[in-house]
This record gives sequence, C-alpha cells and structure tokens, in this order.
Amino acid sequence: MVKITKKGKKAWVTFTVAGDGSDTMKIKGEWNEWAAEPMKRKKNGDFYIMKILPTGRAYRFGYENGEGRWMTEETLPKEASPFGSENSILEL
Repeated sequence: MVKITKKGKKAWVTFTVAGDGSDTMKIKGEWNEWAAEPMKRKKNGDFYIMKILPTGRAYRFGYENGEGRWMTEETLPKEASPFGSENSILEL
C-alpha cells in the first residue's frame, strides 16, 4: 500500500508491504538510482518506509525480500523491466 500526502512541490510517501515471512525487506527505486533501502518492521510483521519525493514525475520502484525475491506494489500500475521482471510506477 502507498499513502501519499502532497505538500507543494514535495510529497510525503509511505510505502507499506505485507510481511512474507522474510526477516528483511528493502525498497529500490529511481529516486536513489536503485540503491537498496532497508524498510522497518511493524509489530504485525508488515514493513514500511517513508520518503519525501519531488512531485511532477513518475518513479519506478520495487521491493526485495530477504531471499532476494523482487515484488511490485499491488495497488499501482506496473511495467516490464529490462531484467525480465516488473516495476511499480508511482505517479506524483
């Protein structure tokens, strides 16, 4: 799930992904040249991270669990990646 709060030229974006039994979850996206960012774990097992991103563009991203499995955001559109998987598209 993605929650977006726009404030002028920036958006506060909270990414939340259901725990899948992995000990860790990372998010990777265009906003930081696909560097892996660890997500925090909630008490219920879900993972989350909050980012402040410039508005007026689209960002491709995805989640990577502790076993290296690539996952997309269920609530957003997707597109094929050059690596044979899919990326989520976040429009801000």
